[in-house]
Amino acid sequence: MKPNKKLPAALLAVLCFLSPISLSAEEELVKFGNFESWITRSIKESMLVGGKTQTLYEVGPKGTFDGARAYTNQGGSPWANSNVYAKVCGVVKTNVSVFPDTHQGGQCAKLCTHVVSCKAIGVVNISVLASGSIFLGTLIEPITSSTDPMSKMNMGIPYKRRPKALKFDYKYYSPGGERIRETGFSRRQKVSGKDKGQCVCLLQKRWEDANGNIHALRVGTMYRDFSQNTSDWKEGQVFPIHYGDISHESFYQDGMALMSGNNAYQALNSKGKCVPIQEDGWADPNELPTHIILKFDSSYGGAYIGTVGNTLWVDNVKLVY
Repeated sequence: MKPNKKLPAALLAVLCFLSPISLSAEEELVKFGNFESWITRSIKESMLVGGKTQTLYEVGPKGTFDGARAYTNQGGSPWANSNVYAKVCGVVKTNVSVFPDTHQGGQCAKLCTHVVSCKAIGVVNISVLASGSIFLGTLIEPITSSTDPMSKMNMGIPYKRRPKALKFDYKYYSPGGERIRETGFSRRQKVSGKDKGQCVCLLQKRWEDANGNIHALRVGTMYRDFSQNTSDWKEGQVFPIHYGDISHESFYQDGMALMSGNNAYQALNSKGKCVPIQEDGWADPNELPTHIILKFDSSYGGAYIGTVGNTLWVDNVKLVY
């Protein structure tokens, strides 16, 4: 969505300041959700693991954020992704699984599942499967270990509206083959089932208790998986957001379940600590949310699980009212 040049520049500035989402009559393009501009990060990895300079990509205003330093969202961008700068015991290593790609004469986001190998003194000693993910929120860098990866993701942003649906363009490819789990600290394991890409959009009403725990009621739910290869882009696809308790509806599936335990997303509390978002139940269908979670993944099933080569392309992400 391009700015309307007929609107005064001052009005546009006010509209952009008021919301992380740019305004339109019936649809809202999530800010930077057309993926037309990217921030590049040039990071030199430690000599112990090869000393190469890697380029990482972030969704935001066109620019650079170079050096081995913790990234923070730039230019009001609400997006984070699975491209990470890690520093473990003083060793700098990166992962790149999200890239800009071309679509409709412009750019889009390309999410890939691959294996990251860490070589020390010419010997491969750690291999980890990483899927491509983009989400609304922030990533907490530097990554200092491979344990509890959800604790590095501050998931969701403040949001107080009630959209009818999520709309976006997508393309999906899977080479097939086995689905694996590879954490770097155990042997590669085969995981049953076929890998899929996925999109999750959740509206929550959150609050924090005296001990810093974050609780939530689920206000709205949208879940879509991608299991069939597409020969071309699926343009302008609209997926409804369902309100209230949908657990007994015919369209209900596992990906729509309330989050709890190890499967819960996490968020920063008022003390600056990332804690699980405990969904205590379903909200009344007419409830107003406080936060929105939106996440796209090239593989599903959790950290370190997927099929190498799975790829999901995403563009023009909008909320429909």
